[in-house]
Amino acid sequence: MAAGFANSRAAVGGKLIENVFVAQCYQNRQLRTQYRRDTCAAPFMRNLPLFQGRKLAWTSIPPMQMQNLSNHRTSSSATEVTSLDKADFLKLQNGSDIRGVAIEGVENEPVNLTEPVTEAIAAGFAAWLLEKKKGDSSRRLRISIGHDSRITAKLLQNAVSRGITGAGMDVVLYGLASTPAMFNSTLTKNEAMLCPADGAIMITASHLPFNRNGFKFFTNAGGLGKPDIKDILERAADVYNNFTEESLTDSKGKASVSVKTVDYMSVYTSDLVNAVRKAAGNIEKPLEGFHIVVDAGNGAGGFFAAKVLEPLGAITTGSQFLEPDGLFPNHIPNPEDKVAMKAITQAVLENKADFGIIFDTDVDRSAAVDSTGREFNRNRLIALMAAIVLEEHPGTTIVTDSVTSDGLTTFIEEKLAVLPVGKHHRFKRGYKNVIDEAIRLNSVGEESHLAIETSGHGALKENNWLDDGAYLMVKLLNKLASAKAAGIGSGSKVLTDMVEGLQEPEVAMELRLRINQSHDDLKGGSFREYGEAVLKHLENSVALDPKLKKAPVNYEGVRVSGYGGWFLLRLSLHDPVLPLNIEAGSKEDAIKLGLSVAAAVKEFHALDTSALDKFIQAA
Repeated sequence: MAAGFANSRAAVGGKLIENVFVAQCYQNRQLRTQYRRDTCAAPFMRNLPLFQGRKLAWTSIPPMQMQNLSNHRTSSSATEVTSLDKADFLKLQNGSDIRGVAIEGVENEPVNLTEPVTEAIAAGFAAWLLEKKKGDSSRRLRISIGHDSRITAKLLQNAVSRGITGAGMDVVLYGLASTPAMFNSTLTKNEAMLCPADGAIMITASHLPFNRNGFKFFTNAGGLGKPDIKDILERAADVYNNFTEESLTDSKGKASVSVKTVDYMSVYTSDLVNAVRKAAGNIEKPLEGFHIVVDAGNGAGGFFAAKVLEPLGAITTGSQFLEPDGLFPNHIPNPEDKVAMKAITQAVLENKADFGIIFDTDVDRSAAVDSTGREFNRNRLIALMAAIVLEEHPGTTIVTDSVTSDGLTTFIEEKLAVLPVGKHHRFKRGYKNVIDEAIRLNSVGEESHLAIETSGHGALKENNWLDDGAYLMVKLLNKLASAKAAGIGSGSKVLTDMVEGLQEPEVAMELRLRINQSHDDLKGGSFREYGEAVLKHLENSVALDPKLKKAPVNYEGVRVSGYGGWFLLRLSLHDPVLPLNIEAGSKEDAIKLGLSVAAAVKEFHALDTSALDKFIQAA
């Protein structure tokens, strides 16, 4: 029966794939008035200039290799299913998220996040949620669904809706939304907005290229963890294997009567505005006179200029890439990306603005720039947030990921003029790991109010441990507004002065040492076992070198101090890669640290050390 369904879908596949582009163009036109400060219009329906003689911002793939996108009538996407072939659901897990390829257009990346797969995942989440909420059987559960600006967002949203309603639950659509807003919808008490939702799904793949998409899941307890995602995918596989033409058709009928749409983002943005007003003593326009530019990278964060900053009195002229465009033509929407940070820095300087703010695609990460072009991201953003939080909660523990600098530790524990001083708790990579560790510390009596990663994920206890890039920026705006209200100063200098004591390395880098899984050295073993062997050997080598000292407390990989700097070699959370972070006061010292690592791992022939070798030789 599934084959008959697939054939009927394939018959209209060309028309449906066209709708990917038509829907995206319509979405952009619909939102253009809301985000009119962006001068970049949706490009791909205007003679496809993105494919005329230049590369897309986020990839090195040349235009000729992207012809499936411009010739979209014959390409394959999430909508075109020739058969319900066996799907490996567990391969879609990416830590505490689900991610896959939703549309063709990138060579050697076949589509694996089809509409039937998506519908099964949504049904799996519904079954998981029903089990968690089994004590509340007096009413139908409802799930909110939002998405970022990706070109497959609407199609996957429809498939998610079918999966949820087919499981007997109600769907509330938010349209273009941010990941933090989706979690917030499970906490908000507002029946007019059909809140709180029992569960929430955000359709996003963060800063990944246009062809990817995925899902993040929430309840009022927070984002789901790795075991939950594995459980949902296993349930989804069972649902998928039992799909029939009748069941898929029936889910469409149920979706048509069980789906409602609300403007929840108006509630979410109003809460952000009120937070800044409250911090400034309930002044209506506490940012009046401030010139603040926003770079949304054509993701979902364009709302911040018109819906948050302007009601607070800020001038936002010069803001850029606010309009949603799922091809991300200007730069990767990623606060860690050098090109992206250069773009917001230039916008600040060219417009003589007081402050700049940049978001990733789904607004759960952010960074900032002061009036001189100095960036607040990575260690510097963590230092700034730590300074603000420690003013409010002296002595609290600041939880970070494993690649933060020694200078940050000194800043938190010695440099800040607060008593009692703060404590830096350096944990593992992964925003969920950092947040969960902060929650755990509080549960055992160690007060922590901030969990933050160098990637720009930051969560506060006061905000229900939600990693919210917009709320992180609100904390900075609070400081600007309250300083102005108190007559302390104007502009962003008040923030720059707060990180004055942060020691920053002359050299900071991350090199990726890939494990060749086909190499004979692995002898049928896993890359994880091989990587652990590399780390153990490095640890033993360090113990024999009097110039090196292993970190006494470390939760991930091997972290070593020496030559006025440090290095950390760890195993990637998901990939056959050993990332190597090196920070030092000079290039010479960084080379010495690199040579120490190279000497220790030289006998591991399946480990590609070419990136490390190139750094050492070039220097």
